[in-house]
Amino acid sequence: VGLLHLEGPPGLLRSMNTQITQLITVIQIDRAGGVDSNTNQTLNQTHCGEYSSQLMPNGHCRLMATLPRVGTTEKRCPDMFRCTDEISFWLQENQNRKQQLEELRETMSELQEEVRNHRHRVKALEMQGEDSIRLNSTMGHRLHFLELRHAEADTLLQVHAALLYELQAQLRNLSATMQHMSRSSSCTINVIKATPPLSMRNTLAQGGQYLSFCPSDCTSLYHNGVRRSGVYTIVMSPGTTFPVYCDMETDGGGWTVFQRRRDGSVSFNRGWAEYRDGFGEAQGEHWLGNHHVHLLTSQGHYSLRIDMQDWSHAHRHALYQSFRIDDEENQYRLHVSGFSGTVEDSFGWYHDQHGFSTPDTGNICAEISHAGWWFHQCFYTNLNGVYYKGGRYSLRAHNLLGPDGIVWFSWKDSDFYSLKGVTMMIRPQSFRRLSP
Repeated sequence: VGLLHLEGPPGLLRSMNTQITQLITVIQIDRAGGVDSNTNQTLNQTHCGEYSSQLMPNGHCRLMATLPRVGTTEKRCPDMFRCTDEISFWLQENQNRKQQLEELRETMSELQEEVRNHRHRVKALEMQGEDSIRLNSTMGHRLHFLELRHAEADTLLQVHAALLYELQAQLRNLSATMQHMSRSSSCTINVIKATPPLSMRNTLAQGGQYLSFCPSDCTSLYHNGVRRSGVYTIVMSPGTTFPVYCDMETDGGGWTVFQRRRDGSVSFNRGWAEYRDGFGEAQGEHWLGNHHVHLLTSQGHYSLRIDMQDWSHAHRHALYQSFRIDDEENQYRLHVSGFSGTVEDSFGWYHDQHGFSTPDTGNICAEISHAGWWFHQCFYTNLNGVYYKGGRYSLRAHNLLGPDGIVWFSWKDSDFYSLKGVTMMIRPQSFRRLSP
């Protein structure tokens, strides 16, 4: 007896169940030795074989049949092998379909994995595209910004080049002016055609072809662009020219220096004519000359500044709002007022309204002091006195009739202390410092 175990879809198993039932019936008849037609219905219920069916949880039917042992009888079921061949074929087909289904499932899994990978790649590309857009936008803004800065820099370079060209032209003009004025009193020179700086456009004559440049003092030089201290030639009416030292640094600049003492290299024990015309070099120790100081202070309202230094390197100054001197006929009489400064006044209050005297004029104070000055009885200030190195001096040591040093009495409350350095300079009261 053989045991047949089948599993498959219910419809197919029902068909096979019918065939197996018929087969078992035939086998039962054959084993009984044959029957006639009247006993066919009864033989269908014989015990030639058994089978049963059962519904599985997965929805398939399980068919179980007990078959007769093949080869033990003279007759065999004529359809048995055909039936078993069909079952075997179906089972093989079923197995093939299962394999195909598994392959399809594996293929589907691979395709799904590829789809996921493609989605990841697409997402990455989208993110890269967004980053590229942002980067391109940022680079575009940066490029635009740099283009604007380049345009601004190019404009500034052009402006600077124009200003540099103009300054070079003005420097050449200034040098030519100084050389020209040293030979004549002419004050008009050609100007190279160029766009002038805003601060100097008002110096151009109508039409822009000539520059009026008649410096009457250091302030006029300052307003025409001169900013460096040094010796310059100024022009006085009528046609008088002479060199002066211009201080372009102290208190805003524009100062015309008319007296300087700093090392004792020049003797100030001079006569009337030398004090009238001047002596020394403008670059060093000198007296500009009473005549020149008179011409300068007759041009307008001038202020006087006196800078002083002692042998302890202390610096102080006296400032007088108003200063002028008369002409030679009036002995270069002094007019000074409006004191302020960092030292007590020893000059204006005592020497104002007094004429100038020198040792050769018969003035006893000038003779004793060995200097020219606006003496009274005799002085509280004498900045043209003898230069004593170290500052201290005495009558007995130098056989003196009286004090004759570079004296500012209130500095040490003494006539016997000589200063180390003195500078006297003037500029117009209306001076205003210009922007750099």
